[in-house]
Amino acid sequence: MKLTFLGTGTSVGVPAIGCTCRTCQSKDPHDKRLRCSALIETENTRILIDTGPDFRQQMLTQPFRKIDAVLLTHIHYDHVGGIDDLRPFCQFGEVNVYADELTSRGLMQTVPYCFAENRYPGAPAIVLHTIQPHHPLLVNSELEVLPIRVMHGKLPILGYRIGPLAYITDMKQIDHEDEALLEGVKVLVVNALRYKPDHHAHQNVDDAVAFARRVGAGQTWLIHSCHDIGLHAEVNAQLPPDIQLAYDGQVVEIEG
Repeated sequence: MKLTFLGTGTSVGVPAIGCTCRTCQSKDPHDKRLRCSALIETENTRILIDTGPDFRQQMLTQPFRKIDAVLLTHIHYDHVGGIDDLRPFCQFGEVNVYADELTSRGLMQTVPYCFAENRYPGAPAIVLHTIQPHHPLLVNSELEVLPIRVMHGKLPILGYRIGPLAYITDMKQIDHEDEALLEGVKVLVVNALRYKPDHHAHQNVDDAVAFARRVGAGQTWLIHSCHDIGLHAEVNAQLPPDIQLAYDGQVVEIEG
């Protein structure tokens, strides 16, 4: 199984518009962060997590092939703002999108033309599936996906475990019941907004490190990071080798 980080940035991306900090002015491509999204692929199956406003730009860097499932974490614009750009992939057939009830209702309001009974010609052909935490789904008769509930401040959102991989973004807290479902995961992808100050709805780096240790993750990649986190190279030099900042375009091979 292969994981590709399409975007690893927070809601405004890095560089942030109008900012002249060291991170935003950096020439290192590892410090350029589009909004969070990822691809999980095998030879036969392709899963996309989130369609943020940078989705079109991100997918221009990838081979053009069918997307078997789109997993949405929550309704915030930086995670669903590019959903209309799924339309080119509809030439392979309808695109199956999976989301919790809150996100499904939100999509009906923000992009209702995608779900109209008499769909506008050219609108993406999306089949929206409402899913619930702890109820697994099977994609392409190959990859089992387990939705996991985490809290983004006061907003319940979804993380996903796909075999040896867990992908969680925008988390502040998680119940013990859901944390137990992640124990022993080989590859953990989890949000780490910055070092300080604390944020009401996001983990900081210390929170993410503690979480990775609690679940016993083999390798952890930090995402959803803003410019305040600092330079990619300097941050990774401070972090332990098994917990590192991910970067846009990074590919991770996952066994098992």
